[in-house]
Amino acid sequence: MTSVPDDRSSLIRSDDRDTAVERVQEAYTSGLISHEDMDQRLHQVLTATTQHDIDGALSGLPAPDAGTTSAISAASGRIRRRGEWLVPRTLKVHSSFGRVHLDLSRAIIKHRVVDIELQLGTGGAKITVPRDAIVDVEGLRTGWKDSQYQPPRQTGAAGPTIRISGSMGFGKLRIRHSRR
Repeated sequence: MTSVPDDRSSLIRSDDRDTAVERVQEAYTSGLISHEDMDQRLHQVLTATTQHDIDGALSGLPAPDAGTTSAISAASGRIRRRGEWLVPRTLKVHSSFGRVHLDLSRAIIKHRVVDIELQLGTGGAKITVPRDAIVDVEGLRTGWKDSQYQPPRQTGAAGPTIRISGSMGFGKLRIRHSRR
């Protein structure tokens, strides 16, 4: 029987575990580690119970590609992304005054987990996610209105996980799943 750590904040989520598995596999396919080293690190990642355990398995591996983070910012006006666009692993959106509309329904998403960090002053945000996406808004703080998100009724979603975090002042966040 495995004991549960006293500090619950150090517990890892399945998304963090999946990301660590991808990093180990990428290091192996790039020729940075041997097959035996990959097996050992994967075992360590898959049996980890805390972030410290994950960090130990990833030690010595190159840091994640810095090109997987992108930022969009505007002092005022509208921020809009739609159609076919490449979604980075981490997207930081900053706007003092204005609306944000991110449409991921036809976007190219190469990562199993996408983090969207919103830092919005005044103005709302609308995010359209793929039909099979899993959305997590636990890390979002709102100052005026709560976010509007209704998870879809179907179960067994196999799409990417979209984690939305950050803070919003005056405005609301609407999230909807695409119909396609």
